[in-house]
Amino acid sequence: MISVNQRAASIVVQMINECEALDIEVKRLRNGATVLDAGIEVSGSMEAGRLFSCACLGGLAQVGFSDKSYHLRDSGGDSGFWLPAVEVSVSSPPIACMASQYAGWAVKTDQFFAMGSGPARALFADEEIFRKLEYRDHFDTAVLMLEGRQMPDEDLAAFVADKCGVKPDHVCLLIAPTASLVGSIQIAARSAETGMHKLVEMGFDVRKVKAASGLCPLAPVAADDLRAIGRTNDAILYGSQAFFSVQAEDEELASLIDRVPSAGSRDYGTPFYELFQRYNGDFYQIDPMLFSPARVEINNLSSGRTFRSGNINPALLKNSLLEN
Repeated sequence: MISVNQRAASIVVQMINECEALDIEVKRLRNGATVLDAGIEVSGSMEAGRLFSCACLGGLAQVGFSDKSYHLRDSGGDSGFWLPAVEVSVSSPPIACMASQYAGWAVKTDQFFAMGSGPARALFADEEIFRKLEYRDHFDTAVLMLEGRQMPDEDLAAFVADKCGVKPDHVCLLIAPTASLVGSIQIAARSAETGMHKLVEMGFDVRKVKAASGLCPLAPVAADDLRAIGRTNDAILYGSQAFFSVQAEDEELASLIDRVPSAGSRDYGTPFYELFQRYNGDFYQIDPMLFSPARVEINNLSSGRTFRSGNINPALLKNSLLEN
């Protein structure tokens, strides 16, 4: 059985050993838990963001950097622009993306709240998705990623330890704010994961997905976390693309492909920051069908056919990511 926590723990050890070069800070809490600050009191780095993302994927993916060029049609003049991009290549996508990377655990104590992602979710395994995946991890160390600006404390580490069935000194908490370099990178590394989650929401059995890859522009770090939420979501919704290799029936894929990309949502076309304001900051009011890559391709390993749908939206990307 694959242990995402065991695989991620080895990446965390590397990050601890190279913390100075990665521009991250390692803190030990009084109960022995380890906290890796990747953007609150430090700047973080590109490599820290890459390793953070690899650990979040349970050590089951390659994460790298490239760039992406964009061209605006019928706008006149030199309208081209480019952005750095994050690319992922995922093995065992149901486990890497849905049992590990997906931010599905609302971690809450009296003094702390954040959405948790990463391998520790597979130790707790209390979300509905684990019943669909029929997967649960068993390991003595819990690795949990948090997106926020409040440093985790002993109470939170004890809470995670209790839910995951490990000792507090075997809890590793990695945290980065949305408006940070590492925060922007780890969100951009979710191109394949958002496509996988959309398939789950549509009732598709994602255990049929045998491989996945994705590419997403890296959103420039915003001045505050709320603006960063807008930029990073726009990068996914209007700029990311995902490719899945599955074993399924052609008829099943043909019936769902046009609904997988973000363009299939009623909220498509509006910058995410504006949507967030429209719904008074309530994520749950936003159409859940919006959260998916801009372009999706699915190769059926059974028949050899490839189904594709959706398009990149350069104009909205430029407006959201590059215009002040």
